[in-house]
Amino acid sequence: MSSATETKEGKYLTFALGEEEYGLEILKVREIIGYMDVTSVPKMPPEVCGVINLRGQVIPVIELRTQFEMPTIDRTEQTCIIVMEINDGNRTVNTGIVVDHVSEVLDIASEDIEEAPAMGSHVDTEFILGIGKIGESVKILLDIDKVLSGTDLVLAASTEEESQPEV
Repeated sequence: MSSATETKEGKYLTFALGEEEYGLEILKVREIIGYMDVTSVPKMPPEVCGVINLRGQVIPVIELRTQFEMPTIDRTEQTCIIVMEINDGNRTVNTGIVVDHVSEVLDIASEDIEEAPAMGSHVDTEFILGIGKIGESVKILLDIDKVLSGTDLVLAASTEEESQPEV
């Protein structure tokens, strides 16, 4: 067993996008809220829905389906926003991700996590921490910092900072 896999064991919040099940490190999750109106911000990339005001804090919201190039679907009562703490370079940013529904929190042992399979040179799997085997099913364990890192999050975060009044 590799030391890389050992460090991945722990508690994961699982959620679904369509038929696929994913997991996020629970320590990254700040809270889960029901889907609420999102204020769109002009000139944002398509995966950035806009921003929400959560108890006085402006939080950018990312449509994970768009980020993963999945078809969009109508919102349901189960659609929710998971507010995450993302590390982007030298700073930490609270960001929301829209998911179809949250499933449960699982404690996944290192022996139940496999490395992401090699998919060829044209497929980027760097954002996958590993594949969690839960009974007969699998959960794709995401490195949410890598999923949301880069231009989209930086743009959303800079918009958030610019909209804050100076003190």
